[in-house]
Amino acid sequence: MRVDLAALRRHAIGRSLFAPTTLPRAIERLRFVQADPIRAPARAQDLTLRHRVRDYRAGELERRYPRLAIEEDFFVNYGFVPRGLQALMHPREPRHAWDRTRRAQARAVLEFVRARGVVHPREVDAEFAHGKTRNWFGGTSNASTQLLDGMHYRGLLRVARREGGIRLYAARDGTPAPADPAAAFDALVDAAVQKYAPLPAATLGWLLSGLCVGAPQWRGERAAALARAQRRLAGTTLDGVRWYWPPGERFVRREGSDTVRLLAPFDPVVWDRRRFELFWGWAYRFEAYVPAPKRQLGYYALPLLWREQVIGWGNVAATPKGLDARLGYVAGHAPRDAAFRRELEAELERLRVFLQG
Repeated sequence: MRVDLAALRRHAIGRSLFAPTTLPRAIERLRFVQADPIRAPARAQDLTLRHRVRDYRAGELERRYPRLAIEEDFFVNYGFVPRGLQALMHPREPRHAWDRTRRAQARAVLEFVRARGVVHPREVDAEFAHGKTRNWFGGTSNASTQLLDGMHYRGLLRVARREGGIRLYAARDGTPAPADPAAAFDALVDAAVQKYAPLPAATLGWLLSGLCVGAPQWRGERAAALARAQRRLAGTTLDGVRWYWPPGERFVRREGSDTVRLLAPFDPVVWDRRRFELFWGWAYRFEAYVPAPKRQLGYYALPLLWREQVIGWGNVAATPKGLDARLGYVAGHAPRDAAFRRELEAELERLRVFLQG
């Protein structure tokens, strides 16, 4: 088979938008589901899973989380990973060690959590009164919240469940260091490639940098791991760009279906902005944190996929009167055939049902 850009694009869509299955199987196949707290019209993890899980409803992942063999954790970004994959990232050795005071606070909080079983952050704050501290955004937040975040990252705590979007924590048993760190790191790389392939070489390098946040103890091995991946993975070079995908993978040959899909900003089909521009010839940007006067697409614009092309975007909101969908198109107008209009209405109906929870 001749591998050209159209073949890469078709394969990227077909391998990621697989036939809908059960929630556990979808997460196992994806290997990682990126999370985002913004709900417009639903959280990113739900918008991602609705295309890949049969009869999925908004909020289902959060409701079923305590019964699933998954964990909230940092992979290349923050999200949900199978426990077997999470174990490869622990025990973590953060780049910045805690001082004596912070270590003492963590020990006291860990004893408190073990005694309680599952705790809400406000319980920790009420018990220890750690006060306020400056957060990443320049404002202030409870010091207890930052401490719990740090303990979660270090593997001392796990997210037991959420209430109203707030993480509730339980103590986490320690994970032994892998006998073969290089093999463990390679397995993490393969999981990332499995999710985002086919991908450009620049993205492969970026993924390894992200994995060195998920597994900082191996940041010194990044160059060697990248070299191993480049030898291990299948690939081709097109117009000066090197592409990679899992070895032995058979390319999707069928043409894209007559289906309209509104994708999450972090859906694996569109997550890689480099690849997006190579595939579709225009720049998609996530503008939720862009000042409103400077936005071009909208606060939470969902890429609009039609057949094998991302032809525009949609800003969607659930209102008392129903679904408010405001669409924009790269060409300046919607496709003028009846099939598109029919399939767009079918996608909006799927969104309505999904949002009913």
